[in-house]
Amino acid sequence: MKVLLVEDDGPLAEALSAALADAGVLIESTASGTEADFLVQTEHYDAVILDLGLPDGDGTRWLAQWREAGIDLPVLVLTARERWADKAAGFSAGADDYVTKPFETAEVLFRLRALMRRSHGHAHPVLRVGDLAFDTHTGSVTLTGRPVSLTAQESRLLAYLVHAAPRVVSRAELAEHVYDRDHEPDSNVIDVQISRLRRKLGSQRIQTQRGQGYRLVDLDEAS
Repeated sequence: MKVLLVEDDGPLAEALSAALADAGVLIESTASGTEADFLVQTEHYDAVILDLGLPDGDGTRWLAQWREAGIDLPVLVLTARERWADKAAGFSAGADDYVTKPFETAEVLFRLRALMRRSHGHAHPVLRVGDLAFDTHTGSVTLTGRPVSLTAQESRLLAYLVHAAPRVVSRAELAEHVYDRDHEPDSNVIDVQISRLRRKLGSQRIQTQRGQGYRLVDLDEAS
């Protein structure tokens, strides 16, 4: 999951970024609504965490502009404003969820994962593709009921394929959503990590669609 954090409180942004990164979230941050507006329109994120009290304008202003422009990525408002009128303004501008400060980092993580899950059309927190199960709350993976040990990068890659299944995901889409924009890999790096996943999950579970990308499949349905 690749998330943009828009927060002008430096220490809070740093602490939240570190905590989310430890949980396997690929996080990029900015303190400016103007820069956030540019990034949202030029980069690819799975969600945005948006503070409302930004130095260059109210966060609801930027959010409303994104929605008017047809940008529909999930937005979690994170703010000290706890009055109902402020919450109503946030939701009216297009927020998908709203958390007030002070907050528990675990709650923010749970809400982010729920937003991503729902944005892909999934209701249950445990996503299954055949006998492969991915728990969106904990990030754990099991195969035929047995835990699978993955690196952080492998986990992010598999999580995106699970959310997208059975759709084919191109290498470009994986690069945009699974890797930092300053360290986007070439196709060979992605191929290598897909090969490592296949060794752990079975060689036929991730199919290569020539000229298109990769697809995670239910082996029972594929056979």
